[in-house]
Amino acid sequence: MKCEIAKNIYWVGAVDWNVRNFHGHTYTTKRGTTYNAYLIVDEKITLVDTVHGPFAHEMFERIREIVPVEKIDYLIANHVETDHSGAIADLVKLCPKIRIFGTQKCKEGLQKHYYGNWDFQVVKSLEKLKIGSRSLTFLEAPMLHWPDSMFTYLGDDQILMPNDAFGQHYASSRRFDDEVPEADLMDEAAKYYANILWSFSGLVVKKIEEVVKLNIPIRMIAPSHGIIWRKDPGKIIGAYTKWGKNDTENKVVIAYETMWGATEKIARAISEGISSSGMEFKIFDLAVTDRTEVIKEMLSAKGYLIGSSTHNNGMLTNAAGFIDFLKGLKPKNRLASVFGSFGWAGGAVKEIEKILEENGIKIAQPGLSIQYMPSPEELKRAFLFGQEFSRNLL
Repeated sequence: MKCEIAKNIYWVGAVDWNVRNFHGHTYTTKRGTTYNAYLIVDEKITLVDTVHGPFAHEMFERIREIVPVEKIDYLIANHVETDHSGAIADLVKLCPKIRIFGTQKCKEGLQKHYYGNWDFQVVKSLEKLKIGSRSLTFLEAPMLHWPDSMFTYLGDDQILMPNDAFGQHYASSRRFDDEVPEADLMDEAAKYYANILWSFSGLVVKKIEEVVKLNIPIRMIAPSHGIIWRKDPGKIIGAYTKWGKNDTENKVVIAYETMWGATEKIARAISEGISSSGMEFKIFDLAVTDRTEVIKEMLSAKGYLIGSSTHNNGMLTNAAGFIDFLKGLKPKNRLASVFGSFGWAGGAVKEIEKILEENGIKIAQPGLSIQYMPSPEELKRAFLFGQEFSRNLL
């Protein structure tokens, strides 16, 4: 069934209902995903992005419901990553005279991925491409989230096609934001930003400011993953502005790993102290919790409490992997404290504090380190530790 998102503009992507891991298993996709591609029927039939290679046939079948695939004149390649470029080689076989448009970095990246001798035209920011009654305007968006990234703007239709920006990993039989539950949609949008774009927040804010200065009307945002924003594109732009500026809420995320249960007992006592202060918190065991869900919660939280038992004079392995991932996201304007248990020699608390401080996260109060199983008196200390941390956030 054809999906026309605007007059003579069609969604021709693919829905991946079953994918549960992305980016080499660094990102979980509990709701699946989509690979969005858009066909513009004009004097020059133009395809904006393609799909992940295994779904090329599905994209071609959708296109054939509208026009013969062989009649496509232009391909706009907004991004090199294979979930968006994977069908290009098959497309070129069907359309050997097709011309591909993208940034210089895109040209280099596609060549290194596919080694194709393709007709490629490099474009730059604000350059226009007339395809008939319509003109496309290109906006380079380097490091959102690869060096080659680019937005395509259809001025006549007021549609922005920003590839990975404003997307979500969300499989659905519906295509638009007014057709799916808003809470689910924003949950996936936040998770997507937190795990993929957070480290580029400064660039996100600059790009939004750049687009605002252009004073271009945006009636619809059609990203390359997930749902199309047509009801209120300003909602996701506003969310990206907030996330990009590292605005936070008075909320605490407690994330820990425990060996024999002592660190978990400390974590729960701390959480009771936070709760007694009336502050919202969420608590996660890093050994059993989806890391990407924890990161999503950290996006809006002002306070982080990180805990680990000590092993080999350092933190446990799941906590270490989590901290390494977190520091790469470069969160700003956050306060943190550290806690944990140890046997004959501590080390995890100081190790975590050092890493957090080195990466711009302010330590709100000295860490709490308890030997072996916490006594009732030590659990009371943990409770007070949580209360003190709550006060530091206010």
